[in-house]
Amino acid sequence: MLIPAANYFPSPSLSEIDTILFNIFINDMDDRGKCSLSKCADTTKLGAVADTAEGHVAIQRDLDRLEKWANRNLMQLNKGNCKVLHLGKNNPRHQYMLGATQLESSLAEKDLEVLVDTKLNMSQQCAFAAKKGSGILSCTRQSTGSRSREVIFPLYSAVVRPQLEYCVQFWAAQYTTDMHILERVQ
Repeated sequence: MLIPAANYFPSPSLSEIDTILFNIFINDMDDRGKCSLSKCADTTKLGAVADTAEGHVAIQRDLDRLEKWANRNLMQLNKGNCKVLHLGKNNPRHQYMLGATQLESSLAEKDLEVLVDTKLNMSQQCAFAAKKGSGILSCTRQSTGSRSREVIFPLYSAVVRPQLEYCVQFWAAQYTTDMHILERVQ
């Protein structure tokens, strides 16, 4: 009996092919600018120090390059999702344009599910992680018939704790109150 090759060797799904083609496509994105360009899936981040006039001009020039790249490739950037996060206390908070659209400044943004604010204060992230962990712990307790330590502890370790520890190297609690909030979930 002959088995057709298409049935014998699994082929990648359409979504996998789309992802591969998209990654190949964005890899030619103009990254010769002065700013660092970070690409992850369908998100691109542009970052640089803008404490001088030259830094501000470099960021604006790189934004203009990204806009030209998108136009050249018959794409449109989702300007509604583009935000400026001014980090630091003494940041001059320059305004930036993407094409004819002025980009909105934001006080806090999620990056890889970690909430980052302009002061790099992680209190909001600690509260967010504690709330998420408490919700998962509550759901675990409600869906489990047994209340014994032998059942709950492995579930907590496998389901709740990873939520509390996700990217903790970056957002570790800085204040005692934040530590207490996280410890209440544990």
